[in-house]
Amino acid sequence: MPDLRGPEGGPTGALYGMINMLRRMRKEVTAEYSACVFDAKGKTFRDDWYPEYKANRPSMPEDLARQIEPIHVAVRALGWPLLMIDRVEADDVIGTLCTEAEKLGMNVVVSTGDKDLAQLVSNRVTLVNTMTNETLDRDGVVAKFGVPPERIIDYLSLIGDTVDNVPGVEKCGPKTAVKWLTQYESLDGIVEHASEIKGAVGDNLRRALDFLPMARKLVTVERHCDLTGHIVSIEESLPSLPESREELRDLFTRHGFKTWLREVEIADAVEGPETDVPPALSVDHERHYETVQTWEQLDAWLDKINAAELTSFDSETTSLDPMVAQIVGLSLSVEAGRAAYVPLAHRGPDAPVQLPRDEVLAKLKPWLESADHKKVGQHLKYDEQVLANYGIEMRGVEHDTLLESYVLESHRTHDMDSLALRHLGVKTIKYEEVAGKGAQQIGFDEVALDKAAEYAAEDADITLRLHQALYPQIAVEKSLDHVYREIEVPTSRVLRKMERTGVLIDAEKLRQQSSEIATRLIELEGNAYELAGGEFNLGSPKQIGQIFFEKLELPVIKKTPSGAPSTDEEVLQKLAEDYPLPKILLEHRGLSKLKSTYTDKLPRMVNSQTGRVHTNYAQAVAVTGRLASNDPNLQNIPVRTGEGRRIREAFIAPPGHKLVSADYSQIELRIMAHISGDESLMRAFSQGEDIHRATASEIFNVTPLEVSSDQRRVAKVINFGLIYGMSAFGLASNLGITRDAAKMYIDRYFARYPGVARYMDETRLSAKAKGYVETVFGRRLWLPEINGGNGPRRQAAERAAINAPMQGTAADLIKMSMIAVQNWIEDSKIGTRMIMQVHDELILEVPDAELSEVRKRLPELMCGVAALKVPLVAEVGAGLNWEEAH
Repeated sequence: MPDLRGPEGGPTGALYGMINMLRRMRKEVTAEYSACVFDAKGKTFRDDWYPEYKANRPSMPEDLARQIEPIHVAVRALGWPLLMIDRVEADDVIGTLCTEAEKLGMNVVVSTGDKDLAQLVSNRVTLVNTMTNETLDRDGVVAKFGVPPERIIDYLSLIGDTVDNVPGVEKCGPKTAVKWLTQYESLDGIVEHASEIKGAVGDNLRRALDFLPMARKLVTVERHCDLTGHIVSIEESLPSLPESREELRDLFTRHGFKTWLREVEIADAVEGPETDVPPALSVDHERHYETVQTWEQLDAWLDKINAAELTSFDSETTSLDPMVAQIVGLSLSVEAGRAAYVPLAHRGPDAPVQLPRDEVLAKLKPWLESADHKKVGQHLKYDEQVLANYGIEMRGVEHDTLLESYVLESHRTHDMDSLALRHLGVKTIKYEEVAGKGAQQIGFDEVALDKAAEYAAEDADITLRLHQALYPQIAVEKSLDHVYREIEVPTSRVLRKMERTGVLIDAEKLRQQSSEIATRLIELEGNAYELAGGEFNLGSPKQIGQIFFEKLELPVIKKTPSGAPSTDEEVLQKLAEDYPLPKILLEHRGLSKLKSTYTDKLPRMVNSQTGRVHTNYAQAVAVTGRLASNDPNLQNIPVRTGEGRRIREAFIAPPGHKLVSADYSQIELRIMAHISGDESLMRAFSQGEDIHRATASEIFNVTPLEVSSDQRRVAKVINFGLIYGMSAFGLASNLGITRDAAKMYIDRYFARYPGVARYMDETRLSAKAKGYVETVFGRRLWLPEINGGNGPRRQAAERAAINAPMQGTAADLIKMSMIAVQNWIEDSKIGTRMIMQVHDELILEVPDAELSEVRKRLPELMCGVAALKVPLVAEVGAGLNWEEAH
């Protein structure tokens, strides 16, 4: 569960997760009877049989223990009868309830992640794991475990259970257990033929024979527990009850669950007094989905969308690549629960009656291009690109649920299926359910119309409902609303234009470089074989490990989780300081990646229609707000090597143009000065000093003029290292100095820049209390691990808490710059086009006649988007290619 904190700082993550899952179960499974079962404190009857039972299990973490009582309160408030029976484990209570329910002819769903309960599965009992969305019926148990439910007890007896401290047969894992049970049919059959089983595992089996009956007894779920005094019968004692809004209101207020609290308040306002109808019976909207196959139907929907304040829009297409995708159909919704699908290009022998695509698009074009008719969608940037293939420039994009989710919860997944389950409690139709999986998957244009229509109409309906659930949570927070409406939504429009424009590359230059790299790789292989004393696979960690640590006896730097010596990048870097072979392997790896990722791949990615390469900018990926580039990734081209820089040379300007690069100078350090308010840092930036020289002057106690190049290098590493949470150990390793010396440098740094030290301390405390940090502009950067129990992950979250506000603010600034620059380009009606964004850098394609004006205006625009306590500086360069401009 996420490590959340309530208004008073107490842990609420387990409580939040429990409420979420119980509400979700109610929404997904309409049940007449229900129970939530807990283990009672103290020993159980199994402890009488076997005193070592669960002896090794650690005590419950304190943060979890503090949440048990409020969880019990929440369970009852949500309408779940709660069972907790002394000396009987929850599994046994569940087993007994399943058996009793089956006798009454009931179907049972058990929500659990416990493999032991697979033994309960039958034609009437199904397991559902709400953490993984896994459902296990009889076939599912066989597929997962390799044995049917009636053999799970035998299976568990053989493999044992380390969590419960039940020893099985030593070295008998799942595969061996399945093999034996397949061959001998049961545990009794295995015991009977134990003398025939050869090898060490056979010896282990024979040694375990005396204990196996006890193991079987311990792992068997008891199905006939005495529940007298707790329930009379399932029908009388365990009916599904309605939620108690009054209790939930108090609970949500006390623990800071604002979204859920608003839901209760809305329900009170809309529905009035609480009713006796269980929420499971009235969760989802009644659905009315229409398939539009006549002009009369289309005209009726045109009237609806023209009159609507907001319309949910979605397109179904033939490809995930928007530059080549063709429209198969469109879906619309203006009211929750009501939607339409307009099929336009379904094909095949059973192709349905459809309106002609071009005529429908022509009829919809005025509405699609109208800025007055507001639209909402899930990742509308994609739909906008697809419509552009038909000469339609979509306007009036008011909301995007992908971006709403991203602004609210940047650390979570934002696909529509996940959002629907998380925020609406609705399990949507998956694409694979209508189109199939893997090699058997068909195109959407081949999907049967009834399935396609329900799937597509649901997309539009769910998107509208998600907006109605998500945007109110943003609107009430002024800072979040600013980030969403003034940064993210306008950025999406700019990205769409950049993606559409693409970038020109010199494919022949890249092919030539690929050939040269191939020659160099052959040379490096020969050198590696010579140093290793024979040929080997340079891509095989196993073979490299044998040569390094067995043949050449190089020192082992670290080990993999399995205990083998590691040969990862970090190890190679360290060994390369003293040994030639690791150095050669590093160069080989770097060049191989460069060749496969860029010099070979980029020429193949040139769009045949535009003659350009078109990347996709993913807006809702990085927690910090940074954009991600993919297909191809233009943000990871290495710039510290000659080969990497040569790749940039292949990004070229067309004749009569130049590429212009503009990026912020030392942006994160400037943001640190602004956020920390440190006087020395702010003074250095305000006076235009070389910040690394100024830092070196402070640390080494010399005048700026006396600072040596080596001292400046040390200061630069410290400046950037500390804002990324670098420790004394990391600094020592980076600079090749002792840890004591590194600690002294850090101590001096904080003594000279006390505002930075204060900022770091206050930020850690604030992040722990809130579970997030914020950028200067109000973007919320969630840190789920900041209060977690795992030491390394918690420490990483603490480091992220320091740096995320700077990275996030830098991301906000570059997005704001993109918006400002694009607005200027459009207002000025010039031919300049923005074609790439790489971290803190913008790349533009500029006609020669406009070069002087663009070079003048770019820094003004970029530095004018915000007023920090220190001046922003943007540096601009121009050239015939990207490298020359940079």
